[in-house]
Amino acid sequence: MSGHNKWSQIKRAKEVTDGAKSKVFGKFARLIALETKKAGGNPNSPGVRAVIERAKAENMPKENIERAIAKGSGAGAETLESVVYETYGPGGIAILIDALTDNRNRTAQEMKHLLSKNGCELAAPGSAAWAFTKSADGSYTPSSTIAVSGADEEQLMAILSQLDDQEDVQELYTNAE
Repeated sequence: MSGHNKWSQIKRAKEVTDGAKSKVFGKFARLIALETKKAGGNPNSPGVRAVIERAKAENMPKENIERAIAKGSGAGAETLESVVYETYGPGGIAILIDALTDNRNRTAQEMKHLLSKNGCELAAPGSAAWAFTKSADGSYTPSSTIAVSGADEEQLMAILSQLDDQEDVQELYTNAE
Protein backbone atom coordinates (compact mmCIF):
# COMPACT_ATOMS: atom_id res chain seq x y z
CA MET A 1 0.00 0.00 0.00
CA SER A 2 2.63 2.49 -1.00
CA GLY A 3 1.64 6.10 -1.39
CA HIS A 4 -0.86 6.09 1.43
CA ASN A 5 1.17 7.67 4.17
CA LYS A 6 0.85 11.28 5.21
CA TRP A 7 4.15 12.42 3.69
CA SER A 8 3.19 11.13 0.24
CA GLN A 9 -0.01 13.15 0.35
CA ILE A 10 1.82 16.26 1.51
CA LYS A 11 4.49 15.77 -1.15
CA ARG A 12 1.92 15.57 -3.96
CA ALA A 13 0.10 18.68 -2.74
CA LYS A 14 3.40 20.54 -2.38
CA GLU A 15 4.45 19.59 -5.93
CA VAL A 16 1.28 21.16 -7.32
CA THR A 17 1.63 24.42 -5.36
CA ASP A 18 5.37 24.67 -6.03
CA GLY A 19 4.78 24.16 -9.75
CA ALA A 20 2.25 26.98 -9.83
CA LYS A 21 4.57 29.31 -7.87
CA SER A 22 7.49 28.47 -10.13
CA LYS A 23 5.47 29.39 -13.20
CA VAL A 24 4.43 32.76 -11.75
CA PHE A 25 7.92 33.54 -10.43
CA GLY A 26 9.45 32.68 -13.82
CA LYS A 27 7.14 35.09 -15.61
CA PHE A 28 7.94 37.89 -13.16
CA ALA A 29 11.68 37.19 -13.38
CA ARG A 30 11.55 37.59 -17.15
CA LEU A 31 9.51 40.81 -16.85
CA ILE A 32 11.92 42.25 -14.28
CA ALA A 33 14.91 41.40 -16.48
CA LEU A 34 13.24 43.01 -19.51
CA GLU A 35 12.28 46.18 -17.64
CA THR A 36 15.77 46.43 -16.10
CA LYS A 37 17.31 46.12 -19.54
CA LYS A 38 14.96 48.83 -20.89
CA ALA A 39 15.91 51.09 -17.97
CA GLY A 40 19.62 50.65 -18.69
CA GLY A 41 20.25 48.67 -15.51
CA ASN A 42 18.61 51.20 -13.20
CA PRO A 43 16.54 49.20 -10.67
CA ASN A 44 14.91 52.39 -9.37
CA SER A 45 13.15 53.31 -12.62
CA PRO A 46 9.34 53.41 -12.45
CA GLY A 47 8.84 50.47 -14.83
CA VAL A 48 11.15 48.21 -12.84
CA ARG A 49 9.65 49.34 -9.53
CA ALA A 50 6.11 48.58 -10.78
CA VAL A 51 7.03 45.05 -11.86
CA ILE A 52 8.91 44.43 -8.60
CA GLU A 53 5.88 45.54 -6.59
CA ARG A 54 3.65 43.16 -8.56
CA ALA A 55 6.18 40.36 -7.95
CA LYS A 56 6.30 41.14 -4.23
CA ALA A 57 2.50 41.01 -4.14
CA GLU A 58 2.80 37.41 -5.40
CA ASN A 59 5.33 36.69 -2.59
CA MET A 60 8.32 36.34 -4.92
CA PRO A 61 11.49 35.90 -2.83
CA LYS A 62 13.92 38.82 -2.63
CA GLU A 63 16.78 36.64 -3.92
CA ASN A 64 14.83 35.83 -7.09
CA ILE A 65 14.09 39.52 -7.66
CA GLU A 66 17.75 40.47 -7.19
CA ARG A 67 18.85 37.68 -9.53
CA ALA A 68 16.42 38.90 -12.21
CA ILE A 69 17.68 42.49 -11.85
CA ALA A 70 21.28 41.27 -12.19
CA LYS A 71 20.32 39.24 -15.25
CA GLY A 72 18.71 42.25 -16.93
CA SER A 73 21.49 44.70 -16.10
CA GLY A 74 24.45 42.43 -16.85
CA ALA A 75 26.53 42.78 -20.00
CA GLY A 76 25.80 39.22 -21.05
CA ALA A 77 22.07 39.56 -20.51
CA GLU A 78 19.93 37.68 -22.95
CA THR A 79 17.87 39.81 -25.28
CA LEU A 80 14.23 39.40 -24.43
CA GLU A 81 11.59 40.66 -26.83
CA SER A 82 7.94 41.28 -26.24
CA VAL A 83 5.83 39.74 -29.02
CA VAL A 84 2.06 39.76 -29.53
CA TYR A 85 0.51 36.90 -31.49
CA GLU A 86 -3.05 37.04 -32.76
CA THR A 87 -5.49 34.26 -33.53
CA TYR A 88 -9.17 33.47 -33.71
CA GLY A 89 -10.56 30.75 -31.49
CA PRO A 90 -13.80 28.77 -31.57
CA GLY A 91 -16.92 30.81 -32.25
CA GLY A 92 -14.89 33.67 -33.78
CA ILE A 93 -13.33 34.70 -30.48
CA ALA A 94 -10.31 36.98 -30.93
CA ILE A 95 -7.31 35.94 -28.84
CA LEU A 96 -4.19 38.04 -28.22
CA ILE A 97 -1.15 36.21 -26.88
CA ASP A 98 1.38 38.51 -25.20
CA ALA A 99 4.71 36.66 -25.04
CA LEU A 100 8.18 37.50 -23.80
CA THR A 101 10.84 35.50 -25.61
CA ASP A 102 14.54 35.23 -26.24
CA ASN A 103 13.98 33.45 -29.58
CA ARG A 104 11.18 34.78 -31.76
CA ASN A 105 11.29 31.91 -34.27
CA ARG A 106 11.07 29.19 -31.62
CA THR A 107 8.15 30.85 -29.89
CA ALA A 108 6.29 31.41 -33.16
CA GLN A 109 6.67 27.74 -34.07
CA GLU A 110 5.51 26.66 -30.60
CA MET A 111 2.43 28.86 -30.92
CA LYS A 112 1.67 27.58 -34.43
CA HIS A 113 1.99 23.97 -33.29
CA LEU A 114 -0.16 24.42 -30.21
CA LEU A 115 -2.85 26.30 -32.10
CA SER A 116 -2.90 23.81 -34.99
CA LYS A 117 -3.42 20.96 -32.50
CA ASN A 118 -6.56 22.78 -31.37
CA GLY A 119 -7.91 23.64 -34.82
CA CYS A 120 -6.70 27.26 -34.89
CA GLU A 121 -3.91 29.10 -36.65
CA LEU A 122 -1.94 32.30 -36.18
CA ALA A 123 -3.56 35.31 -37.79
CA ALA A 124 -1.83 38.16 -39.56
CA PRO A 125 -0.74 41.10 -37.38
CA GLY A 126 -3.65 43.46 -36.81
CA SER A 127 -6.34 40.97 -37.82
CA ALA A 128 -7.51 40.30 -34.24
CA ALA A 129 -6.07 43.38 -32.53
CA TRP A 130 -8.91 45.55 -33.82
CA ALA A 131 -11.19 43.92 -31.22
CA PHE A 132 -9.08 45.33 -28.37
CA THR A 133 -7.90 48.70 -27.11
CA LYS A 134 -4.47 49.01 -25.56
CA SER A 135 -4.33 50.81 -22.24
CA ALA A 136 -1.50 52.97 -20.91
CA ASP A 137 -0.07 50.12 -18.82
CA GLY A 138 0.25 47.88 -21.89
CA SER A 139 -2.71 45.62 -21.23
CA TYR A 140 -5.57 45.08 -23.66
CA THR A 141 -9.29 45.42 -23.03
CA PRO A 142 -11.90 44.12 -25.46
CA SER A 143 -13.79 46.76 -27.45
CA SER A 144 -16.77 44.43 -27.78
CA THR A 145 -17.49 40.98 -26.40
CA ILE A 146 -18.86 37.79 -27.94
CA ALA A 147 -20.97 35.28 -26.04
CA VAL A 148 -19.58 31.75 -25.99
CA SER A 149 -21.41 28.65 -24.84
CA GLY A 150 -21.38 24.87 -24.99
CA ALA A 151 -18.65 23.09 -26.92
CA ASP A 152 -17.06 26.36 -28.06
CA GLU A 153 -16.57 27.41 -24.45
CA GLU A 154 -14.95 24.10 -23.53
CA GLN A 155 -12.64 24.25 -26.54
CA LEU A 156 -11.72 27.88 -25.78
CA MET A 157 -10.89 27.01 -22.17
CA ALA A 158 -8.71 24.10 -23.34
CA ILE A 159 -6.82 26.35 -25.77
CA LEU A 160 -6.34 29.07 -23.15
CA SER A 161 -5.06 26.62 -20.52
CA GLN A 162 -2.57 25.10 -22.98
CA LEU A 163 -1.37 28.56 -24.01
CA ASP A 164 -1.04 29.61 -20.37
CA ASP A 165 1.17 26.57 -19.72
CA GLN A 166 3.70 27.83 -22.29
CA GLU A 167 6.82 29.30 -20.69
CA ASP A 168 7.03 32.38 -22.93
CA VAL A 169 3.37 33.43 -22.65
CA GLN A 170 2.91 36.35 -20.27
CA GLU A 171 -0.75 37.32 -20.74
CA LEU A 172 -3.75 36.12 -22.71
CA TYR A 173 -6.58 38.41 -23.80
CA THR A 174 -9.90 37.37 -25.34
CA ASN A 175 -13.10 39.14 -26.25
CA ALA A 176 -15.24 36.29 -24.90
CA GLU A 177 -17.86 37.03 -22.27
